[in-house]
Formats: sequence, structure tokens, C-alpha cells
Amino acid sequence: MTARILIVEDDAAMQYAISHALESEGFAVDIAGDGEAGLAAARAQDYDVVLLDWMLPKLSGIEVCRALRAESAVPIIMLTAKGTEVDRVLGLELGADDYVAKPFSTREVASRIRALMRRRTLEQRRDRAVLAVGGLELDSTRHRVDVDGSPVQLTPTEFRLLALLASGPERVFSRDEIMEHLWGTVTFADRRNVDVHVRNLRRKIEPLASQPQRLVTVRGTGYQLLAV
Repeated sequence: MTARILIVEDDAAMQYAISHALESEGFAVDIAGDGEAGLAAARAQDYDVVLLDWMLPKLSGIEVCRALRAESAVPIIMLTAKGTEVDRVLGLELGADDYVAKPFSTREVASRIRALMRRRTLEQRRDRAVLAVGGLELDSTRHRVDVDGSPVQLTPTEFRLLALLASGPERVFSRDEIMEHLWGTVTFADRRNVDVHVRNLRRKIEPLASQPQRLVTVRGTGYQLLAV
């Protein structure tokens, strides 16, 4: 089945460049020129990935990301000219799965999409039994996580991170291992992204995120998941 991508971008030249590159690689592409249209399109149809510009008319990319993440697990890649640490972290904290700062090559965007979809497919083919670590239960088939019996909604990246940690309870996973698992690459920027996703995940699975008991930091090494 052909993967369908939604591009939410108001710049006509950028729309053409990205859509042409993705279509030439076999993707089906839909385009929305503002935030309201993008949100409506994402709600009306299932997409494999949403490419979401930061600065948009009517609704900003951040507003669209926040709205989508409240109701959907669709993978989101932010496309933005904003390259500061604060902007990048904000996008990730709102649930974006990846972040590409302009200027970028269309080949890079296509590569990020394929990597994201490839990881998702591999994870769907893995053992589908429910993983239980203390009060946490992960069901890969339904993409569901229960914490002490109550369901919590995770982004696709948060789910992949938790599933990796749950695959080896008490094992310490380095940031490099986590980056390779989540994004298929190891860079300094992605190392900081790991910490952002860990903070987001703690808010959802810990009784008190500032004093983590389940997802703990092993100073100088990485992170581990404990049965609590």
C-alpha cells in the first residue's frame, strides 16, 4: 500500500519542492496551505506521516500539533525555519516525533519519513504480547499503555521509547542506543532530544515527574526502567 503523507505548509515553492520529491519516491501526497486546513485534513483521513510547518496562517503549527496529539498518534515531523533550542524543545514537548530545521534538502525529509515508517513497521512485527513492568502494561497491538490500571496516551516516539526500556527492565540503555532505536542515527542534537522525550514520558508514567521512580537516570550512562 502506498504511504500517504500530509504536507501542511503555506509557502507554494516549498509545497512544490517537497511534494515533487516525495511523489517521485512513490509517496502519495496531500497538501494543506494553512493550519485550519491541515488540521481538518488530518482529522478526515489517516496519514502515515504529517509534515507540519511551524509558522502557518489561521492556526500555527504548534496549535495544530497540540490539537492532533490530543486525539491522534499520527507521526508528526515539524518543518521550521526556527532552529533555536527553545523552539526545538517546545515542538518535541508538544508531541512532535522529529524536527527538521530549514533550510533542508528534500532528500533529507524523505529519508526521515522512511526511517520513521520503517521503525514503525518493524515494531508492529515484533512480539505482540503485553509487556508488564511493575504497574506498567504495554500492548503493542493496540498501542496502549496502562499505568497502575489507568490508560495513558503516548505519542508514537514516547511509546517506542517506553517499549525499548521495557524490553530490558533494569537494564541501562545509553543515549546512543536510544537515539539509534528512535531515529536510526546518532547526533549531538538527537542526544538532547532523548532527554526531552524522557521528560515528557515521565509526566505520564510517574506519580511525580520531578522525582522519578520508574524511569530513572543513571548518571553518565543513560536511562533504565524499574518495576514499581
